[in-house]
Amino acid sequence: MAYSTADKLIRHLTLRQLQIFEAVVRLGGYTRAAGELHLTQPTISMQIRKLSETLGQLLLEQVGRHIQPTQAGREVYAAARDILDRMVSLEETTNELERIVKGPLRIAVITTAKYFMPHLLGAFIDRYPQVEPHLVVTNRSKVLTRLKSNEDDLLIMGQVPEYMDVEAHPFVDNELVVVAHARHPLARRKKPLTLAQLCKERFLVREPGSGTRLAVDRLFAGQGLKINPYMELGSSEAIKQAVMAGLGLSVLSRHNLRLELECGHIAVLKVEGFPLIRSWYAVHLRGKKLPLVPRTFLEFLLRQGKDMMAHQPAAGQANA
Repeated sequence: MAYSTADKLIRHLTLRQLQIFEAVVRLGGYTRAAGELHLTQPTISMQIRKLSETLGQLLLEQVGRHIQPTQAGREVYAAARDILDRMVSLEETTNELERIVKGPLRIAVITTAKYFMPHLLGAFIDRYPQVEPHLVVTNRSKVLTRLKSNEDDLLIMGQVPEYMDVEAHPFVDNELVVVAHARHPLARRKKPLTLAQLCKERFLVREPGSGTRLAVDRLFAGQGLKINPYMELGSSEAIKQAVMAGLGLSVLSRHNLRLELECGHIAVLKVEGFPLIRSWYAVHLRGKKLPLVPRTFLEFLLRQGKDMMAHQPAAGQANA
């Protein structure tokens, strides 16, 4: 780049413009970018226009109902990500030198973990109030996409992808149990059900690819059995509601059932092979250098996560 061009960019291009442009491209529109950055949509549009004028390039174009970066826009987006990442690294390096646990903490969790992760995160923030948490709750497929693209500091999941080169740190047990409506006839059964008997019941399952679905399918396959789903639902919350409505049985994490078990809306059934004891993992790409904040949070999970979960009300043990 000629010095005169570089000098022009230094004089007229701002980090705020790059931040706004990065948000528009990443989020796919002006409205979402305005919401994330707490700016008005006209401000977003004005700054994008100024950035385009400074560079002398069309950076965004309307494709159908969506905004897409042009070829020049993709180059600017890559540069913006690099520059903004370096700014974050600079702050983290400064904090490292001062040993101050403050700054952003980017965590993505699968939907099943949303019932307990906010409590652990809240306890961590109480200890380190200068940490700025960013928590994303989504399905397993999107969590894996975020992991592959290294969008977050840590990801919380119950099934570690075998095909990705990651480091996985187990920090608390994930107890999977078979549940039914509290007035279901099997809720009063004293003798454990066999897996073969369970296969004959109306069974509610998560979508293919979910961690719970994978664990259950593997257990049944090991006995030469296969569940024929009565209904397939896209979230643990939807399955809980369906179970309470008497639509069938299902397998859920005990961590997600505290209130329903305490209120007597759901019962845990006795079934051979259950509970399935798995682990919740904090995961990141292998070789990723964790900055001070996520490294401290990981240490917090490993040291105190299990004890904190153990001291929560032991819901549903009377029904277990």
